[in-house]
Amino acid sequence: MELVIVTGMSGAGKSRAVEALEDIGFYCVDNMPPVLIPTFVSLCLNSKDVRDKVALVADIRLGENFTDLFNILSDLENMDVKYKILFIDADNEVIMRRYQETRRKHPLADEFNTPSLLKAIEKEREITLPARQKADYIVDTSDVMSSQFKEKIVKLFLDNASSALKIYSISFGFKYGVPKEADLVFDVRCLPNPFYIAELKNHTGLEEPVRNFVMKFDSAKELEKKLYDLIDFLLPLYRSEGKSQLTIALGCTGGRHRSVVFAELLNKHLLEMGADVSVFHRDMKR
Repeated sequence: MELVIVTGMSGAGKSRAVEALEDIGFYCVDNMPPVLIPTFVSLCLNSKDVRDKVALVADIRLGENFTDLFNILSDLENMDVKYKILFIDADNEVIMRRYQETRRKHPLADEFNTPSLLKAIEKEREITLPARQKADYIVDTSDVMSSQFKEKIVKLFLDNASSALKIYSISFGFKYGVPKEADLVFDVRCLPNPFYIAELKNHTGLEEPVRNFVMKFDSAKELEKKLYDLIDFLLPLYRSEGKSQLTIALGCTGGRHRSVVFAELLNKHLLEMGADVSVFHRDMKR
């Protein structure tokens, strides 16, 4: 059975993650008390109607019982049940804005008896930190469109092998901030910028004229070679360490030209190496 424990920050998008998982055949149960998880899993395994893909949501709505989750995970391991933890996260400011837009109450609001939503969010972040540290997959939704978010979830768990290393090649603009989920960050602002070429300014790194401009310089060709050498060296180490997800972020000033070119090149290289990789351009349309 493929078991996924979905957790994370309130307001970060766990409900949308569950919807995406349901769309690819997961049987999803929301807000399950951790103490019931081993019993539920046992029932799934022994039922005539065997469910081979199950996702369980456990988060701060459980109150003090949330911390029981880590003891329960040990029980699952003793049952020889393999699981993955998916942690959905977002910046505090983004979460605050979402709560203000929906006018919903934060699960910890009553505990603080204060109009300060930020205090509740910071307390939740403190409580959920151990789950984030133990997570196999971390998806930050701060700057991700709904369609991109669903695509990420689907590609993570559709025909996912338990030992696979899922790689994301992400382009971004430093002016909008570094992606929070990035494991490796490369700065390609050292290369000549197509933004200052009138006929290229309004195009993107997905287009051949921009790609040709960026890659015509010896510095870009050498950077491409050294980038591949480093990534090729690191991937076997990450796999042997058991890492499930690797996010490689490549940034330029605005995220439209140089970073897009290099994210696409890296994606192509990794595909040729047989890696399970997807490419996203976070800021290209800004």
